[in-house]
Amino acid sequence: MSEQKEHKIACDCQYFLGDRPCVWHKQKGVLCECEHYAPLNGNMLIIKLDAIGDVLRTTCLLPSIAKKWPGMRITWITRNESVPLLENNPYVAEVVAYGPDSFVHLSTRSFHRVINLDAGKVSSGLAALARSTEKIGYILHEDGYVTASNVAAEEWLRMGIFDDLKKANKHTYQNLMCKIIDISTDGMKYVFELTDEQKERAKKHLTDLGLDLDKAIIGIHTGGGGRWLRKQWSEENFVSLIPALQSELGNNTQILLFGGPLEREQNKRIVERVNKSVFDAGCDNGLRHFSALINCCSVVLSGDSLAMHIALAMERRVVVLFGPTSSAEIDLFGMGEKVAADMDCLICYRKTCDVIPHCMDSISIDMVKQAILRQLTVLGTQER
Repeated sequence: MSEQKEHKIACDCQYFLGDRPCVWHKQKGVLCECEHYAPLNGNMLIIKLDAIGDVLRTTCLLPSIAKKWPGMRITWITRNESVPLLENNPYVAEVVAYGPDSFVHLSTRSFHRVINLDAGKVSSGLAALARSTEKIGYILHEDGYVTASNVAAEEWLRMGIFDDLKKANKHTYQNLMCKIIDISTDGMKYVFELTDEQKERAKKHLTDLGLDLDKAIIGIHTGGGGRWLRKQWSEENFVSLIPALQSELGNNTQILLFGGPLEREQNKRIVERVNKSVFDAGCDNGLRHFSALINCCSVVLSGDSLAMHIALAMERRVVVLFGPTSSAEIDLFGMGEKVAADMDCLICYRKTCDVIPHCMDSISIDMVKQAILRQLTVLGTQER
């Protein structure tokens, strides 16, 4: 009986997790000291809890972080709903869900560097608890207020406190965060990778619905999130837009509705009211399956929402509707265009509004239709 060969454990690799397979062993079955072996040069903690879209857009910073501090084993603490966004991320060694597990890590481990880009008290409190010689971003003071680690972090903190500063800002979120961390803004892109199996499952979902994957698909996300009610375009507008697009494009383009649980009934009504060939992707799709469905689209129409961030991560063309939130903070990376009404009260960050018509209702059907048509034209030009 032959002896089983002993597997070497590379504790000094930045991908080593200590108690379970690393990302490369799970993906490729390789053993320690494989071609992905990277000598460990310290441990880094990133804290980014809220919201899911913010977590995803923060992944844009990872390549520059890795370039500035090579060999760091990165642990990322986030809320449980955002954990799927960081699965299979080549820059993140381990993802820890906020809760009991995160407090165990903070109470027993030391980190060479902590980066917390959330100015919220919970995130800043976690940063304060973390044992580290260097903390970048935001830390909760013992008197209960949030403090900034440097001038750039103070600038972002002030924008969160004063609406007029937020409205005056002309810099993207990524550029502002890069200033806080002092890293390069070159080559910014989302880091979010689907598996081949997830992509194929999404394609089957759509073909089962009756879509032809050889034709263009316009994905329309009808939601706006629960926090800012005015981020959402009205049901009436979607009902008017869809026939206008179908009249313009004929049978060459298919329209696919997206949403979450809050949009379930609305999307059903839109399909019934349009009474034409409109497909409903469903409103109970898991985060990675939802992303894989977005990946099948040619152009995605969305408000300032998670769907927009996912579409950009999938490198889909986008048309994004803006009203109460800042369009300047959003980097589309040359993948689409922003549509907003010409109003002085934009970027108000108010949850409700008594202006009639308000900023989102002031975005016309034709403005959105023409923007989508332009993106389809660009896409067609690129394909040729």
